[in-house]
Amino acid sequence: MRKIESEAKDFQMTTDLSIENLSTKEKIVLMERLWADLSRRPRELPFPEWHGEVVAERVAAVQEGRTAFVDWKDAKRRLRDRLE
Repeated sequence: MRKIESEAKDFQMTTDLSIENLSTKEKIVLMERLWADLSRRPRELPFPEWHGEVVAERVAAVQEGRTAFVDWKDAKRRLRDRLE
């Protein structure tokens, strides 16, 4: 992750995108476009080692019966019920 931060700093030094001058809406649109572009090649996206550890733990929890998947519709309903 530090390598990415270092590369980002180098990029920032050599490229002036004037992000500070964008409105909040423009920043969100830019962020969405960047993510859409990045997500086209998911294997190229770096991730911290701890992400893999969390995924492995969650897979093990399902396999060992300590947790189970919930239908997405049910999960959304439960979340909505908590907010009411």
